[in-house]
Amino acid sequence: MFLRSEHYEQSGGAAPSSSGNALVLTTDLSFADRLRATMAQIDWTPDLGARIGSRDWFRGLATCSALIGACWALSPGIGQPLVAASALPLKGKAWENARAQSIAPLAFGADTGQRMAATDLVRPLAETPDRPTQAFASAMSDGDSLAAVLRRAGAAKTDIARVNDLVAGALPLDQIRPGTRFEGVLGRRAKKSDPRPLEQLSFQPAFDFRLTIKRTATGLTMDRQAIAVDDTPLRIQGLAGSSLYKSMRAAGVPSTVAADYIKAIATRISIGGDVASDDTWDVMLSQRRAATGEVELGKILFAGLDMGRRKVQLVKWSRNQDEDDDGGNSHGDWYDASGQTERQGFMGLPVAGRISSSFGMRMHPILGYYRMHKGIDIACAYGSPVYAVFDGIVNWAGYKGGYGSFVGIQAQGGGVGTGYGHLSRVLVRNGQHVQRGQIVAYSGNSGLSTGPHLHFEVYRSGQVVNPRGFSFSSVAALTGAALRAFKSHVSELLSVHPGTARKSS
Repeated sequence: MFLRSEHYEQSGGAAPSSSGNALVLTTDLSFADRLRATMAQIDWTPDLGARIGSRDWFRGLATCSALIGACWALSPGIGQPLVAASALPLKGKAWENARAQSIAPLAFGADTGQRMAATDLVRPLAETPDRPTQAFASAMSDGDSLAAVLRRAGAAKTDIARVNDLVAGALPLDQIRPGTRFEGVLGRRAKKSDPRPLEQLSFQPAFDFRLTIKRTATGLTMDRQAIAVDDTPLRIQGLAGSSLYKSMRAAGVPSTVAADYIKAIATRISIGGDVASDDTWDVMLSQRRAATGEVELGKILFAGLDMGRRKVQLVKWSRNQDEDDDGGNSHGDWYDASGQTERQGFMGLPVAGRISSSFGMRMHPILGYYRMHKGIDIACAYGSPVYAVFDGIVNWAGYKGGYGSFVGIQAQGGGVGTGYGHLSRVLVRNGQHVQRGQIVAYSGNSGLSTGPHLHFEVYRSGQVVNPRGFSFSSVAALTGAALRAFKSHVSELLSVHPGTARKSS
């Protein structure tokens, strides 16, 4: 028997071979076995790139041609699709889900609403019928008006004028806030070219009431629905941790309230040196919560800090309550819970810049002789904001000789005043009350000036003093009826539960 051995290696050319393979002869096999052995020795797929023209090469060519012919004979033909097994029809829930997502005529039960083509039974309409009513919703934008909103919706001019008159009786039209949402219904009209009559309009122009306008037998009438509002302040407490500001912001305190709180507490203690991580801060801010769910947060009312053996409790209070829109408390001074207020510290610079000329005798850069420099010059960019360094009354606002545009502010009590010269623009007027940190003007180069800067000077008892290192303090105490009203207000604030808008019983 001849057997192929893939691992046999010829040496010296002495071994018998056929096509490079060693054979072993045997005569004990049947004809079928010998035929299979012979067929196994034949290489039916030789390399057509080698020994071109040999018998093995032609045998490989014949094999390749036979395979190509078989594929051609068994193929369905060019461009003919292959028939595949069809999917089973859907049943039950699977059919309902597929039908809901399908696109098909209404006659086939599709849920998409696609219409079928017209048949002989369809009669063409001369014109599309007009809807009997038309609902609309719109919001007022900046610079918008109630009349413009109704005009865009398609209401008639007479109805717009009537609505304006009705709403003007409830509040000024210019007090309707941007963002107010209007919902209404327009009625049937005689013909398409006519504007629609207004049937109903509803909107909330203010936090505590809603207006509804409806058409009745006598025309358009308005109904005002009051909305219950809870104005109990919101109280939030927490631990100072590594950062007092970050702790307050993480608890949900607005950034402006957190900044005002730190400014208030800083007038009594050192934020960096006195506050420990386990100290408890306490803040209250005004809040209005409507029965419809809207919430408005206002300004800070109370700032407290519990440092263990020492407590700081400051309350925002105004002596003249009629001048304040928020109950007389949001624009006042900080008072201790006992009814005293104290402002102390060192005078800061009223503008961001560097001191270019100090207080005292100097050679005037323009006049060319020695004279007293009654303040300090602060070099800064043209148009930089100038801030009031303390509360007071404006006693000069305008041009003042070599000072150019000038603002003078006199503190209430204590005989201290400040002056700001060489301004480019003045923002206050004579007799106006200003608060510490309020922008009163912008720096410039007016008057006898060699460049953009701010001249800043301080008076005490009518005499100029050096603004650098000038310290001030003032103490005021409430008495009589003002003190009793203040104590009542403090008790009401301290009765509020933290994190809620409900007072303790």
